Amino acid sequence: MHGQSGHDCSKGITMFRSSQPYSKVNQRTAFTLVELLVVVAIIGILISMLLPAVQQVREAARRVSCSNKIAQLGIALHNYEFGHEHLPPGVINPTGPILSQPIGQHVSFLVELLPYIEQSGIANRFDKSLGTYAPANAPAREQKISLFECPSGYFKAYDGTAGLTNYAGCHHSTEAPIDTDNNGLLFLNSEISYSDIHDGSSNTILMGEFLGDETNSLGWASGTRSSLRNTSPIIVIAAGAPANTPPAMKLTDVGGFGSRHPSTTNFCFADGRVSSISDGIDTIVYQNLGDRADGAMMGEIY
Repeated sequence: MHGQSGHDCSKGITMFRSSQPYSKVNQRTAFTLVELLVVVAIIGILISMLLPAVQQVREAARRVSCSNKIAQLGIALHNYEFGHEHLPPGVINPTGPILSQPIGQHVSFLVELLPYIEQSGIANRFDKSLGTYAPANAPAREQKISLFECPSGYFKAYDGTAGLTNYAGCHHSTEAPIDTDNNGLLFLNSEISYSDIHDGSSNTILMGEFLGDETNSLGWASGTRSSLRNTSPIIVIAAGAPANTPPAMKLTDVGGFGSRHPSTTNFCFADGRVSSISDGIDTIVYQNLGDRADGAMMGEIY
């Protein structure tokens, strides 16, 4: 019994020892090249799927920031109206129509808003009686004011000296020169009170974002098409693309609103509400929103 047991034990030890080299030979210490390439390919696919989603999130954030800026400008316009009992003039100039060139007084409504957006320092350096393009006003009008710029905008001043804006007042319901007979809320020498908005403040556009003439803009201080627009068809341009002024535009042409936000443009209505309007809005409905007294029964249809 004892001898047999010792034999079995030694046999077990022999078998155990003989199994060790086998386990070491089959032990894996790294990825193979094929496995590594598969992992890299999967990561690449996941990144390619993730990037569009990241861009969409970023654009959504820029759109929210843009809405917030328009809301702040809307509050400033209401504060101005509260103090003066009328909205500011869209542009101050002795005569009309307004030509989009650096000649004349051309003081925009955004200049009037400077004290209401914590920019009194710039306002104090701007002499409205001299006109927007006077050399004495150059240090003020070349200032970049972030509140005037949409985060999705594209900026390049026509001469490198004008601070720009992506937000414009609504001067008329259709394409027409900026003049004293416009039917919007901000036009030549206008002093519109809320009693003049016969269609109701909730049905009338006060201001909105626009693509602008980024290669030859006269800046936020100029009460030309550089800070005033109308509710002619919304201009649509892809994000990141420059928006040059069409060569066919005349000096009296103004142009419509528009944005680089996908399929929508932000607006502030006369009641202070900020709303996004689809690029595909019905043309007649859109024009009615730009007219303060067209008599149309709007309702919630946009």
